[in-house]
Amino acid sequence: MSLNHPLLARLAETAGRTVASPAELDALLAEAGDWVLFCGGNPVQYPECLDVAVVLPELLALHGGRVHGAVAAPDLEAPLQARYGFNRWPSLVFLRDGDYVGVISGMRDWSVFVGQFAEMLAAAPSRPPTVGIPVAAAVPSACH
Repeated sequence: MSLNHPLLARLAETAGRTVASPAELDALLAEAGDWVLFCGGNPVQYPECLDVAVVLPELLALHGGRVHGAVAAPDLEAPLQARYGFNRWPSLVFLRDGDYVGVISGMRDWSVFVGQFAEMLAAAPSRPPTVGIPVAAAVPSACH
């Protein structure tokens, strides 16, 4: 597993956890507590991911160990995108006791990041959004 860039490798080392397979994701989801899962995308295509990789450890430190961080391996990012319905890179997926809480996508000003991070930690778990695939009936309705 390669994290494509030294800053991403350093983030994984700082966060202390890299999720590289569905089995490792299942293990993380089985753990209690608040988690932020970093899905950065390709840093060449999405240079903001490097900015978020630098800021995320500071945001985690701001909350004094209440929230844990993990980095998604590149091969796992597309399945995570489908599972949690985000459509922008980089994204921070917030989980509590294995349940979805929300997502912050893209880079923000520091004060905005701090506020949104706090909102996520205060929010109740919810159902992940869909990726926006329209649903249509296979048979036309008989109602007129």
